[in-house]
Amino acid sequence: MTALPKAIFLMGPTASGKTELAIRLCEQFNCEIISVDSALVYRGMDIGTAKPDHSELTRAPHRLINILDPKDAYSAADFRRDALTEMANIVSRGKTPLLVGGTMLYFKALVDGLSPLPGANPVIRAEIDALAKEHGWQYVHDQLALVDPVSAKRIHPNDPQRVSRALEVYKISGKSMTELSAVIDKDLPFDVYQFAIYPDERSELHRRIEQRFNQMIAQDFEQEVIKLYQRDDLDLDLPSMRCVGYRQMWQYLDQKIDHEEMVYRSIVATRQLAKRQMTWLRGWDKLHRLQTPLEPNAEAQIVLNIEQVKKTVG
Repeated sequence: MTALPKAIFLMGPTASGKTELAIRLCEQFNCEIISVDSALVYRGMDIGTAKPDHSELTRAPHRLINILDPKDAYSAADFRRDALTEMANIVSRGKTPLLVGGTMLYFKALVDGLSPLPGANPVIRAEIDALAKEHGWQYVHDQLALVDPVSAKRIHPNDPQRVSRALEVYKISGKSMTELSAVIDKDLPFDVYQFAIYPDERSELHRRIEQRFNQMIAQDFEQEVIKLYQRDDLDLDLPSMRCVGYRQMWQYLDQKIDHEEMVYRSIVATRQLAKRQMTWLRGWDKLHRLQTPLEPNAEAQIVLNIEQVKKTVG
């Protein structure tokens, strides 16, 4: 049997040092980076997403960043499709794909596969929203129960996003989400080595999160969001504008909260995001935990991590 090509996953919570470690891996090994981040896909969202800067991208180009306008949706299925395409392209060039990020749902989509659910349909989604405005979400939920009782039992009527999506799937495909979810594409034609930066000192990660957000403010994050805020086609209902920091800054620009509260809420929301990411990692199968490169003088520790990867991937 022909050996499968290798791929490396590098996961970890936000602000844990993934980007720098990944760049060092690329500089010392024959790797190319694929971003696994639901915010970095958007153009014009650079400061608040801690997107790699020009210097970092020169050292190690990243794939799957700056590929969408903030008005566009991007699902786990979209990511899986694009990531597999990029992984195959990297292997064809004789290199190893290095997938780096903190969007754990995207990693899960690659490892476990996804059911073949149809993509979003703006027209049908608008029809469902209009139905909800006229009759209420309980009525929409009742309509869902007629065509997909299993999903209706699982989804609460007060969860409009999931109610809408389940009914949308049926209207697009003629099949229920329950029926389609029973068929899963699990093909991942790679021998994957999974690593995670998993901070032992939560307080140090919290300090880095606060420090990084304050740096974003100093880099004129507000002006970045103002440009988005002034667009007619963006609002807080879009996935892009619900990203941590952007939602809070938008609320500040809406004069719903003051500047101090915006900073506080953004930092708290980022810490909560990191906690969710670590919860994912806690139960992740076949995961090698790396010593976390959080300390200011982390050169020796990062080199040690690279040597661990080197021994594993050859």
